[in-house]
Amino acid sequence: MKILITGASSGIGAGLAKLYATPDNELLLLARREDKLLTLKSQLEPTCKRVNIIVCDVSDFDYLQDKIKQIGTLDMVVLNAGISIGHSFEITPFKDFKRLFDVNLLSNHAILEVVLPQFIAQKSGKIVFISSLASLIAMPSSKAYSASKRALNAYAESIRYKYKKDGIKVVNILPGFIQSEMTDKNDFNMPFLLSNEDGVKRIYKAIENNRRLYAFPKRFFLIIKFLTLLPQFIRDMIVGSKMKKMMQDSE
Repeated sequence: MKILITGASSGIGAGLAKLYATPDNELLLLARREDKLLTLKSQLEPTCKRVNIIVCDVSDFDYLQDKIKQIGTLDMVVLNAGISIGHSFEITPFKDFKRLFDVNLLSNHAILEVVLPQFIAQKSGKIVFISSLASLIAMPSSKAYSASKRALNAYAESIRYKYKKDGIKVVNILPGFIQSEMTDKNDFNMPFLLSNEDGVKRIYKAIENNRRLYAFPKRFFLIIKFLTLLPQFIRDMIVGSKMKKMMQDSE
């Protein structure tokens, strides 16, 4: 398979690259940090059919699309690139809010605008979205992040409905907390935190099994799902209490 992975320089992206680095696969690893991509490439080349790197900021849409057009045909796209601006109870500056949406949502459409016609023509292809459990319940301290991932869920669902008849598979992954550079910045308790290795293995298995929607860890997902089913006034009290504690802990 010829596989494009965005946000491949670390975390989930790098972990998936390692699992897909086999003699049958050609990997295209896209990220901003060239040094990390080169290091990863040297690690994967002994076991992989071919490894190419693409140094690109996914929020530079014109440059991104030019790079994707140069790739040619693909078999799978893992849309993993994402950022967080941390947790804050203050009003998010517009430039930060916009950059988060550019990276977490709009870059995915910029890529798929190029890739989808190829998938349609070949009557096959797989698109993997990396969303988050944070998309299921919005917390006041992660307004922009939760909103971007919830929008990504809607986008992924629409793409799945639209292109199912064309033989295109869509997998939407909603992880909880997985150890990474992103979670290393968090200064609060992260329930059910998974190691990067464990989290990536679960994601890999879901991709291989063509899970339309895979939310994990299961216990964390069920707790969130239960909260979303509660009457709004009860949910408000629970979330309010949680936020009050987080604010006290941060003081």
